[in-house]
Amino acid sequence: MVKLIRTNSANKDFIALVKFLDADLAIRDGEDHDFYNQFNKLDSINHVVVLYENEIPIGCGAVKEFESSTMEVKRMFTLHEARGKGAASKVLNELEKWTAELFYTRLVLETGLQQPEAIALYEKCGYNKISNYGQYAGVENSVCFEKVI
Repeated sequence: MVKLIRTNSANKDFIALVKFLDADLAIRDGEDHDFYNQFNKLDSINHVVVLYENEIPIGCGAVKEFESSTMEVKRMFTLHEARGKGAASKVLNELEKWTAELFYTRLVLETGLQQPEAIALYEKCGYNKISNYGQYAGVENSVCFEKVI
């Protein structure tokens, strides 16, 4: 049984999943990890989705305001053993629905070149590559996307 819940960054299952995400990113990002990590704080994220399979948290994601009409996708993660079953697509779809319900019209996100499965997910889900924005401008290992919803 699969279940999605909407919560916030204080959710214990979200925090546990993010610890796995950060460990994975530390390996993938190598020396660049500290740079990226500074933009991934959990404090006060009010829009978090956690995906459960048989009551076990297997995936998560979040959105937070980036600009007045734009939300930024943050902290997307699926446990390794749960990958390839559509979990990330379900989380992303729920984040898109929630964003629209909150009357935002666009989503942006950043991912790394060391995360080819993330890039494939965003392209599959209709996100378009854009110039690197904000703190990611000029960062060679970053790839930024947007989707108008």
